[in-house]
Formats: sequence, C-alpha cells, structure tokens
Amino acid sequence: MDMVAKAPNDGYTLVLALTAQLAVNQSLYRKLPYDPVNDFEPVSLLASAPYFLVVHPSVPAHNLAEFIKLAKANPGKYTYGSSGNGSGPHLSMELLKSKAGIDLVHVPFKGAGPAMPALLAGQVSAMFASYGLAAQQIKAGKLRVLAVSTANRAVSMPDVPTLAEAGVPGYDSNVWYALLAPRGTPKPIVARLSSEIAALIKSSDLRQRFLTDGIVPVGSTPEELGAYIKTESAKWGAVVKQSGATID
Repeated sequence: MDMVAKAPNDGYTLVLALTAQLAVNQSLYRKLPYDPVNDFEPVSLLASAPYFLVVHPSVPAHNLAEFIKLAKANPGKYTYGSSGNGSGPHLSMELLKSKAGIDLVHVPFKGAGPAMPALLAGQVSAMFASYGLAAQQIKAGKLRVLAVSTANRAVSMPDVPTLAEAGVPGYDSNVWYALLAPRGTPKPIVARLSSEIAALIKSSDLRQRFLTDGIVPVGSTPEELGAYIKTESAKWGAVVKQSGATID
C-alpha cells in the first residue's frame, strides 16, 4: 500500500487491497505509512466473500439462536479462533458479540491455516471461516455451520441462513476486494480502468470462476467505491475500538 501510494500516478501501478488495508488497519495501528482515503484513487470494488460461522460438533447448539442462548448461559466458557488480532474473522466475531450481547474468549492464531485444525480438534469452540476453508469440513460433518455473515445468503451455500435472518438484525460482515490507483491518477485513466473491469466482471467465465470459489463478483464506479471505503472504515473502526484490538 505504501509503495503504490508513492508510485507515479500514470495508471501503470495499481494495488489490489482488501477490507483490512482500506477499512481496518487505520484503527489497528497507531501510525500507518499511507492514508487509505487521501493517498489513492478508487477504481472499482471487484468482489466480496462471506464468512461462515462454524462450531465444533461438541458444542450443543444446532442453530444461531441456540448458540447465543448457550453463550449467554455460560459467559466466558466458549472460545473462538481467528487468523489473528484485528483479522476479519476476529472482528466479525467481535461484531456478533456486541450485537448479541455474548461473552466468548478470543484465541488468535498466526493465520487461518493453524486456526482450522484447532477448531477441528475441539481446542476452540467456534470460528468465522471462509468458504474455501470450511466447505469440505462442513460437508464431511466435521463442523456444524450456523449462519453466514453477509446480509444476503451465500450462493455457495444457499440453505445456510444469514445471521440477520437467524436472530441478529442488521448484522453484515464480509471480506471485500478493491482496485485502487495512486492519488492524482488522471480521471480518464481511472474511468477507463473502471469500465474495463465492469465488462470483465459481467463475463460469464469470470463470474463462474469467482462463484466456484465462494466469491461474489461486484463491480462499482470509482465514486461508489470511495463512499463504501468511508462507510466500512467507520463501521470497523467502531468495532476495533470496542474490542480493544491492536497490532502495535
């Protein structure tokens, strides 16, 4: 992010950034070498992907309502794994804790890879996991899926209810991917890039490749992406503050 922020604004250097780089890190770190709003020109919101709330089969909850009831009856008893402090799975669970009024103990790992075996072994009770990480384990019965994090049901698992449907109104969390250019990149270049990406995202081949991996193709105008970054920054900044999460 720092390199692209300082790169020539001629349209030849771009950055693919995620939720963390654009809407979370400025709240996690005391000082960032880049400003996600002022150092870049938004080009397009490319795609998004949901998290699935999964629990170990030993947890006596078969739906979200039962899980919340269980957690409320046993504050601090149940644990959840994540791919690290301030990660999407961590903050997604902190958002759930806040909205549902439950107390779960966070167990951070050095990535989603180490977190999943711990969940499969029952060393932690629950986790928000990506489709790619959790799908096979769910199908094999090694994990129980309770809900999907996004406002709409996931195309990859349409039978799984959203958290909002299952009892937590207004809940919405995902990981999203965006393309940006250095600040000052000429508007005609940004507009051309955005329009070309929009055409690509509409192509059936690319859409199918995304959907096969549990990723939802989106596409947006530069203006829509700019507004979205500001909205998401405010949302996740509040979650980070309430959770006390920090990297420094």
